Amino acid sequence: MRDRSVAVLAYDGLCTFEFALAVEVFGLRRPELGVPWYDFRVCAAEPGRLRAEGGVTLQARHGLRAIEGAGTVVVPGWRHDFEEPIPRALLEALRRAHAQGARLVSICSGAFVLAATGLLDGRRATTHWRYARIFAERFPRVKLVPDVLYVDEGQLLTSAGSAAGLDLCMHIVRKDYGAAIANEVARRLVIAPHREGGQAQFVPEPISPSDARSPLAPLLDWALRNLREPISVRRLARRAGMPERTFCRRFFAQVGTSPARWLIGQRVIAAQRLLETTALAVEDIADRIGMGSAANLRHHFRAYLQTTPTHYRRTFRGA
Repeated sequence: MRDRSVAVLAYDGLCTFEFALAVEVFGLRRPELGVPWYDFRVCAAEPGRLRAEGGVTLQARHGLRAIEGAGTVVVPGWRHDFEEPIPRALLEALRRAHAQGARLVSICSGAFVLAATGLLDGRRATTHWRYARIFAERFPRVKLVPDVLYVDEGQLLTSAGSAAGLDLCMHIVRKDYGAAIANEVARRLVIAPHREGGQAQFVPEPISPSDARSPLAPLLDWALRNLREPISVRRLARRAGMPERTFCRRFFAQVGTSPARWLIGQRVIAAQRLLETTALAVEDIADRIGMGSAANLRHHFRAYLQTTPTHYRRTFRGA
């Protein structure tokens, strides 16, 4: 990692849940992982005691100056009076941190703060679906993607509301430490290790893979155990006992993405684990996870992770 320091912003009117997500993922010590974890700090946007939602007050040890030395800066929501101007000192501190190479990360309405810096102009971003209309009106130069969990634009990462912030935080852990470490953190949090950013924010009929009442639950389990096989959407639909169109509609409603995209994502995750834990050649990994060829694996790996299998292995093998 270029810089393990993470600064999380605190402000008067703090969104307690979104703030706690960042503390849980980046702020807890994790000696059982055997790797140096993040150097965590909380930075106050204003001096003095800060009120948080739920009747909580807190006082941070650091001010805005500490943001500029961080490798990652997290804005966990923002005050929901969108007519109130965002403090100029905060915007300037975020611009300076970005200029120094820091990643700027927003959860939920924190995207309003990042957009106000001007750094999101011409880039993709997301926020909670409830705020999508007002965000689009206020920041027309930002390419709003209103219905996804999170968007990664390299140095600028934005997430939808509440729990989608946890998905983005885990995405950052995977980028920094690899899939194996991220899975260990997810196990400690008792959450699914991976939901890709392109999944829908609003899923009408969410399921858990262990929810036996859904006909898709055993199907997802079967697919994960048999990724090496040639699994088509038609084959999945037959196993689920549904016409293909009905199956695709039901799958999107319950999983938040298409069957084909879900399969590719799961195969990329499987490839990550094999690259980290084995010396198998890329061609052998592609065969083992059902990608068919090394060229196909490289194509999807780059599309999902913006890197190559070889570079990923050099970075995370034995981490």
